[in-house]
Amino acid sequence: MQKLPIFQDNALLQRSLTHSSYINEHPDAGEDNERLEFLGDAVLNFLSGEFLYKRYPEEPEGELTPLRSALVDEQQLAKFAIALNLGSLMRLGRGAEINGGRENPNLLSSTFEALIGAYFLDTDSIEAVRSYVEPLFQAIADTSVDTAPQINFKSRFQAWALAHVGQNPKYIIIAQSGPDHAREFTAEVRVADHKYGEGKGRRKQDAEKSAAKQALEALGLL
Repeated sequence: MQKLPIFQDNALLQRSLTHSSYINEHPDAGEDNERLEFLGDAVLNFLSGEFLYKRYPEEPEGELTPLRSALVDEQQLAKFAIALNLGSLMRLGRGAEINGGRENPNLLSSTFEALIGAYFLDTDSIEAVRSYVEPLFQAIADTSVDTAPQINFKSRFQAWALAHVGQNPKYIIIAQSGPDHAREFTAEVRVADHKYGEGKGRRKQDAEKSAAKQALEALGLL
């Protein structure tokens, strides 16, 4: 079972667990984890890309991109955070606590990213971070990426829309929230001005995929 990485600088670990809502209520507590989250996101994207590049030497970029998303999207990073029990360790303000912040996938995934950013600074070594995260990537690759079919929800819904309505789906970003480096987008999918699904994601394309998946589920096609 994966455990928290061992830190030489415990202050870095504490900062990675500190949400901005906590700093708003405790301004003397130091810095929140948003800058570490930014760094951790970059480190995870690099290491997941490197992992897949080496694992699938024959696959083109277009095939590797959705696989990388499966390793480091919000849902998966939240699962990593839950496995590490980060929810109970996060320093949250009372409002975030009351609103279920310890179970919020967005906060959990962001905290995991901050943890990775902090560990990179603490070790000053990409090798150390690679050694820590590759077993996580490997476990996901072994249990899902290699064996589960990669469903293209948007293509499947487009095929249904053309066959039954005679029009292509249209995807609309209806909302976005969060800081610039950790946006969450909400998309809806429409066909002939009828809304079929809505979804969220940290990237616009992820939100659109989620909306297409919801549409397929509502139609009983998944």
